[in-house]
Amino acid sequence: MENKELSLAWNFVNNTDRNVFLTGKAGTGKTTFLHKLKFQSQKRMVIVAPTGVAAINAKGVTIHSFFQLPFGPILPSDELGASSNFTRRFSKTKINIIKSLDLLIIDEISMVRADLLDGIDKTLRRYKNRNLVFGGIQLLMIGDLQQLSPVIKDNEWRLLQPYYKNAFFFSSQAYQNCNPVTIELKHIYRQDNPLFINILNEIRNNNLSISSATELNKRYLPDFVPNKEDGYISLTTHNNKARQSNKEELEKLESKEHIYKAKIEGNFPEHSYPNKEELNLKVGAQVMFIKNDSSPEKRYFNGKIGKVILLDKDEVIVNCPDDDFNIVTKLETWENIKYTVDSDTKAITEDKIGSYAQIPLRLAWSITIHKSQGLTFEKAIIDAQGAFAHGQTYVALSRCKSLEGLVLKSKIEPHQIISDQNVLDFNKNAEANQPNEATLQQSKCKFQLNLISEVFDFYKFLYPAGRILDIYYKNRGSIEGTIEQPMNTIKESITNLLKVSNNFKAQLSSLVDENEIPEDNANLQERFLKAVSYFTEQTKSTLVKSLEDFSFSTDNKTIQKDIEKQLDILEELLETKLSYFEGLNDGFKTDKFLELRAKSVFLGKEKPKKQRKTVIDGTTNVELFELLRQLRNDIAKREDLIHYQIFTQKSLYAICETLPTTKSELSQIQGMGKTRIERYGSEILKVILDYCEENDIDPSRHEPVFEEYQPKKEKGDTKKISLELYKAGKSIDQIALERELNANTIFGHLASFISTNQIKITDLMSLERYNELKKIIPTKTFENLSDLKHQLDDKFSYGELRIVVNGLSEN
Repeated sequence: MENKELSLAWNFVNNTDRNVFLTGKAGTGKTTFLHKLKFQSQKRMVIVAPTGVAAINAKGVTIHSFFQLPFGPILPSDELGASSNFTRRFSKTKINIIKSLDLLIIDEISMVRADLLDGIDKTLRRYKNRNLVFGGIQLLMIGDLQQLSPVIKDNEWRLLQPYYKNAFFFSSQAYQNCNPVTIELKHIYRQDNPLFINILNEIRNNNLSISSATELNKRYLPDFVPNKEDGYISLTTHNNKARQSNKEELEKLESKEHIYKAKIEGNFPEHSYPNKEELNLKVGAQVMFIKNDSSPEKRYFNGKIGKVILLDKDEVIVNCPDDDFNIVTKLETWENIKYTVDSDTKAITEDKIGSYAQIPLRLAWSITIHKSQGLTFEKAIIDAQGAFAHGQTYVALSRCKSLEGLVLKSKIEPHQIISDQNVLDFNKNAEANQPNEATLQQSKCKFQLNLISEVFDFYKFLYPAGRILDIYYKNRGSIEGTIEQPMNTIKESITNLLKVSNNFKAQLSSLVDENEIPEDNANLQERFLKAVSYFTEQTKSTLVKSLEDFSFSTDNKTIQKDIEKQLDILEELLETKLSYFEGLNDGFKTDKFLELRAKSVFLGKEKPKKQRKTVIDGTTNVELFELLRQLRNDIAKREDLIHYQIFTQKSLYAICETLPTTKSELSQIQGMGKTRIERYGSEILKVILDYCEENDIDPSRHEPVFEEYQPKKEKGDTKKISLELYKAGKSIDQIALERELNANTIFGHLASFISTNQIKITDLMSLERYNELKKIIPTKTFENLSDLKHQLDDKFSYGELRIVVNGLSEN
């Protein structure tokens, strides 16, 4: 980097996790630093700015659009979920960007209100880490507090005043708690005259001396009339003054007026337009370039003044004082972006969502001080009379490269140098606490030690494991499976791993000096590799094994969803830990870990949803389980009851295990009382007996006690009867009614004749459903039909699945 402060800033941003406020006088290279960081830093970053134009210039997005924050006051007491300020849905892409973010850059931070920075903090905590300021994401705040200040209306300040000392970002709760370093860039690239630089510094610090004021006011030339060839620009305090001056000067020119219309594509909001949508120019007009030249020649820069000498349909030729060439100016394009994630590399990328193309010129006989922010002028006439806001006089004077190129239309009086005392106090404190190389080394060391601790931290595992056990203990009657033992093993293992990792963290701190870089310490790396080996073995032998042993089944959809959600969290955490251990098995490297951490956000998200091991996978009568569950749902719908009022999950599982075929046997099932059996027993038993017949199962029980269960005909005969009735034109439901059998059983009878071509598949299901299944099934991995049916969310019946699976296997 070019100088000590820039080098220090670069190292703090790239090699530590400290939050940084990068400030400096006008012309000290803050914007150049930002652009270099964007192209050369290894950290995953997003750039935001408070206004549309500032965001376009910083090649980022606005704070409000990225964080979806309201434009009104955001009170610190507002809760994330409760207040209307925060009821906003983020896309999965944006959530993943925040979760994988290392660095958030806020440009023009001086314009960001305290409550807005607290709103950013709340949002980042919500999606990244609730317990850390800014969610644990590093912030780089760039700006100059002596320049543009936050805009706040009186009624808004009345709401915010009880919470904040002032409206500036540094009075926010988040800033107070984020342990930032302030780095001031001191080398001025714009001015090189020590006398002028000293005057600007005195104005900046609100202590303009008599000698400096005298020197400055030598440039007070009230009757000055610029030569048209000199390229002077007038800086004024109010927009209407500048606009009127430009309009009058343009009208004085007798040449023909040309109108250049901007070409706007896609999404580019009007408040972000960097230039007029219709640009009116004439030959002889004084103009200013409003963008740096994007061509390799770099013939012009933002703020360069010239005169129009030729207007053509698609280009404007400009001559600038002291140039020995003319500038052919064509359309320049500004892009509006949104941040997204590359589907292959998982890098945070910028998607162009809109563009604005226009000739990069504006009329420049006059400009407001506000719009001159960030520009550099060779020659300027300044009318600071009526300077009404903090820092305006300083901004105006500091645009000029030299004292000689400056003309004052009114004298600079001390009262025009409006400076906010809060800013002066903040700057004074920052000046006294500038970080140095020692602070940098300590911050580097702490950063790396924290990252190493993160590799072995299992704290996040506690909640999902505990939550699953809580659900189980509160709903024992509704859940079957192997739950308690594996989850308790997981909890005990996590507790043990947390103790070990805390001890390891203490050991690491004793191994390195605070001025030493941990990744360069051989002893530490040796201990790190041993830890990776130990934690890998423990994770696989206890956590992974216990999750493999875990299984559950419930007929309560809410319970199922909650357990599956916690299992998803556990599995993703496990996958993340194992990816860390595998990726760092050669030793700890900061860049490598940051890369692994970012990628961990996307682990498992693009994989097909894992099929859970359920209790019914362990029974030999999986299809009966599904048939009875379907019957229960049908009865519940018919009787307007809740499904478990027919029979519970526990009873359902027991029925599938014991296969009762009489009411007496059914009464032996826990939960199947006299009333339930009287109401629903016949239908339940019919499904069981049909299933046994269909699958050649001999229940080896007593003779059936109901008339409807007379000795069955031979299997082949019963199927032929169903076929004959179907061929006679009867539907499956009609045959089931006539034969007093379940419709699923009739479906199975008919399906057995597909192989002999006596029945076509499309007799039993629509061509559309058949084709849909033919496409879906080959994409699924499944152990049995029950497994497949769960994956398809009960959209298709067992019979439909069976005939398509059989057909595919034959092909």
